[in-house]
Amino acid sequence: MAPARSRGPAGPDTEPDRAGGPDGSVGITTGAVARRLGVSPTTVRSWEQRYGIAPAARQGGKHRRWTRDDVAMLDEMCRLTTAGIPPAEAARAAMTTRVPTTGTEPETGAATPHTSSTGTGTGPGPGPASASAAPRTRAAGAGSGLPLGAVRPECRGLARAAVRLDSPAIDDLLTEVLRDHGLVTAWEEVMAPTLHAVGRKWGTTGERYVEVEHLLSWHVSTALRKVAVTRPPGTPVEGPPVLLACTPGEQHTLPLEALAAGLAERGLPTRMFGAAVPAEALDEAVRRLGPAAVALWSQSASTADAALARQVARTGFGLRGARTAPLVLLLGPGWQTSQARAGAVRPHGLRAAIDAVAHLFTHPRRHPTA
Repeated sequence: MAPARSRGPAGPDTEPDRAGGPDGSVGITTGAVARRLGVSPTTVRSWEQRYGIAPAARQGGKHRRWTRDDVAMLDEMCRLTTAGIPPAEAARAAMTTRVPTTGTEPETGAATPHTSSTGTGTGPGPGPASASAAPRTRAAGAGSGLPLGAVRPECRGLARAAVRLDSPAIDDLLTEVLRDHGLVTAWEEVMAPTLHAVGRKWGTTGERYVEVEHLLSWHVSTALRKVAVTRPPGTPVEGPPVLLACTPGEQHTLPLEALAAGLAERGLPTRMFGAAVPAEALDEAVRRLGPAAVALWSQSASTADAALARQVARTGFGLRGARTAPLVLLLGPGWQTSQARAGAVRPHGLRAAIDAVAHLFTHPRRHPTA
């Protein structure tokens, strides 16, 4: 599914006032700008209290509303602090970015996170020596230090929060994107691109950013498991469970956790076995459970065990004449399309995998030798 790049964060308080500006306009709320930048609203408020970073004007003298140039200032503050510049020094430099505004739209100005002059926001930003000069020569950019490319604004906010190691902001952003866009879009267009960007950054910088990957992975896993354990309205679907497992030697579990959450949303029964399931243990689990489907995740060709997949697909259950067999889903980039032979399919994307499993509960399969 291609990202809907033209859409911003959903919700009534995320839409900017079309007449924004310090000459009487109102801009966007603190909560909305915090989500854009990947920080918590408390962080934005603390910057005002400690360092004087505040909107140029307030509606009615008290309500904080942020215009395009106010957002540019906060964006620069985030960029500089992410680069390791002390907050007080970063605040002084960031406040020089705000000039009298002539525009009204935070989303279309060069100062917003998803339309920065740097495009992908891959650089970590200048060091302390250049902090004071940066606002005069560079529009405020994404500042996450991660190679994101063209993505949803929520993705940039999540990346920035992860680089800042801001757990409350990560939780808030994940909760909101799941609520506003649903599981599949949240996974495919926000969570997965951010995780991939962290992985690429770690791979090119040695041990740097490993703490970012660990923190973000933990929070994504937590958010997905909350979805998986939430009972959907209505009666759960009856039938044999879906078994989810990583192939032997495979440690990447988050895609399977996303699938478990998607199946749970539809009320379908699952059993999650997690990372690096030995072949003997998988065979025993299949024989004991008699699953409707077995989802096997492989991240690389070295862990894609085609012989194991064929063995699982041949395992039959039930009485003679009415035997069934599990459908094997080959998931992940490690599998080749040619490996999806009898009894196995290779869905492309989370939604396709969920649909393939859901179809089984209305159209049960018979064992090929029944």
